[in-house]
Amino acid sequence: MRDSSAAIEVENPATEAILATIIEGTEEDAVTALKSAQAAQPAWAALPAIERGKAVAALADEIETNQDGLARLVSLEQGKPLAHAHDEIGATQTFLRYAAENARRIEGDIVTSDNTCEEIHIRRHPYGVVVGLTAWNYPSALAARKLGPALVAGNTFVLLSHEATPLSGLALAALSEKVGIPAGVFNVVTGRGRVVGETLVKSQLSNLVTMTGSTRAGQEIYRASADLIKVIRLELGGKAPFIVMEDADIDAAVSAAVAARYTNCGQICTCNERMYLHRGIADEFLEKFVQASKDLTIGDPLSPVDLGPKVSRFERDKVAQIVAASINSGAEVLLEGGILDNGAYQKGHWLAPTVLETKNNSLPAIRDEVFGPVATAMRIDSFEEAVQLANDTQFGLSAYLFTNNYKRLARAPYLLKFGELYLNRSNGEAVQGFHTGWGMSGLGGEDGRYGFDNYLRKQTAYLNWG
Repeated sequence: MRDSSAAIEVENPATEAILATIIEGTEEDAVTALKSAQAAQPAWAALPAIERGKAVAALADEIETNQDGLARLVSLEQGKPLAHAHDEIGATQTFLRYAAENARRIEGDIVTSDNTCEEIHIRRHPYGVVVGLTAWNYPSALAARKLGPALVAGNTFVLLSHEATPLSGLALAALSEKVGIPAGVFNVVTGRGRVVGETLVKSQLSNLVTMTGSTRAGQEIYRASADLIKVIRLELGGKAPFIVMEDADIDAAVSAAVAARYTNCGQICTCNERMYLHRGIADEFLEKFVQASKDLTIGDPLSPVDLGPKVSRFERDKVAQIVAASINSGAEVLLEGGILDNGAYQKGHWLAPTVLETKNNSLPAIRDEVFGPVATAMRIDSFEEAVQLANDTQFGLSAYLFTNNYKRLARAPYLLKFGELYLNRSNGEAVQGFHTGWGMSGLGGEDGRYGFDNYLRKQTAYLNWG
């Protein structure tokens, strides 16, 4: 990428210190990266898939060798506790290793023809140049989640990490160069989405765009790609309901609800965003949940704490505004958290856990994706009521249900309109599963064989030898 006089400062959200200054990329930089990827793609696709898989596996090995430094980098630029950053680097390796294992699974079909002396061959081919746009909440893992299958499938890749957390993507690119992945196969552009991202999406040089981020950003990408009928995969926002019935294991449900609400300071698209609690257990559940929320430790993410800071002041203030609007709309405050900005918290973007209770399913904290350490609860009287309230949303990414009633568990996949269900467990996808959203939560999906197939397009050949 060429030099540019404009720069972006990368901030440590715990201290507000500047970690690094990176180039603010231009439209020309984006085009240069796309041309580099386009030039490298034919030779990369011509390699046997097993060789592409070996290269991706070598990158996973190099990440494992450097995992301490990479985890520290994630913690510093994103703000998650160091232990959770290590988990992210572990996931980064897992995504790449699973992708590498798919090198021998690029398969087609031979279909019987209606004609004599003829076969119908359905083959899978790479798209060409893939653009990956990733969010700031998991800057390393989200990049690897897209990079691995794209490369193994025979595509080349251009990555734009969110400008708040670009350092992890740059580190991955440096390691890919170190293990010998050819120049142009994996490219990173730094800059802002409205300039670099829009150029990458609108360019005729990119064949597939895969993005993880907000629903608003996904809508903009959808519009920007329309003129070229661009193939897009969008993993967008969520508003996961967390249903707890009267026969549930309450301690297990509370533990899962705490983890699903507060991990990464609530900055996960599959987070527990709204709790629907059967009236028969609501008091017990809320007493235990509020106490567990109070017990969480908040502080320097390089120390052993439960919660680090929000990623930015803007994101912190956005969450505080949703809480204020919800209280003004009648929510009862069970635990008053909010902004921490004195003493040890004078620097950084800190939020303490807040717990609200409401009877209003239109409350801002119920309707809008909070993406922060705020839990909202409603009491329900039946499973049917819980399902109706849970489905009353534009989002359709994930949902939770805790019950020991097998009939309810069996019915849940037919009744809950979400792409991913967690039944009697907390969140966390398996690499061999399929992470997909319905409705305004996106289209396409990641992981497993279905996710890998998204990086390949099909071609039908009618082979007649008569």
